[in-house]
Amino acid sequence: MGQRGGTKTARVERYRDGSSESRKDVLAVEEPLEIRVSWQGKEGRRVESIAITMRTPGNDFDLVSGFLRSEGVLASASDVLELSYCQGPEEQEYNVVEAKLAPDVRFDLELLRRNVFTNSSCGVCGKASLEAVEAAGCQLLPAGLTVAVELITELPDRLLERQTVFERTGGLHAAGLFDASGKRHVVMEDVGRHNAVDKVVGHELLARRLPASNKILVVSGRASFELVQKAVIAGIPMLVAVGAPSSLAVDLARRFKHTLVGFTRKGGFNVYTEPQRVE
Repeated sequence: MGQRGGTKTARVERYRDGSSESRKDVLAVEEPLEIRVSWQGKEGRRVESIAITMRTPGNDFDLVSGFLRSEGVLASASDVLELSYCQGPEEQEYNVVEAKLAPDVRFDLELLRRNVFTNSSCGVCGKASLEAVEAAGCQLLPAGLTVAVELITELPDRLLERQTVFERTGGLHAAGLFDASGKRHVVMEDVGRHNAVDKVVGHELLARRLPASNKILVVSGRASFELVQKAVIAGIPMLVAVGAPSSLAVDLARRFKHTLVGFTRKGGFNVYTEPQRVE
């Protein structure tokens, strides 16, 4: 059985102008991905399931790597020895990924589980969320990157040009990494906006290109606290969103001198923090 793709077809009854017709439609696939880690414990190598996320299949190893980087488990590509799909029932063959960590990688399993549970249930206050990012050892973003106003207004369209699954389904978020010249380095799509960003971050981690201090992260929707957090941890100094940012996203961006741009259109945009990176 080959790895499943990001789309499937379904028969729909389409109603237009008072009449209907039966036809095939293309849907974005949404399936669970279980993330397991294997690491060297005091009594030998251990394997534990740490998270399950609903995602669109494709670039799963990038997704797992980006997730583990955002959760503070991985610092570099050398921290992971192997990424593999776990064998199991055919229908789940590509829905469980195990990350085999290097022997010297250390992390707090219970803290990781609490963080994953808290992020999925939103059961923590804003102050605690900001303090958790600080405790993870995140650094203030460097000041070197500057981006032209004209380029920022073009970035959503440049992202859309590579949203191939969205074009067929209308059902996916996207995240992409660009440089100050407008060159597109990577674009990822997923049913979850946080997964799309994790795929981008994981792709750069495995390519040994983090921190991405000269890059711009572009997202197709709104800018939540979680997306800014992932950008800050990856060392990306600017996030450009098509939609609105949340108040906590702005607070986090301000805390780490990250440039947060929202409501980006051809006619303009809003800069919420660190406007000196826009020229």
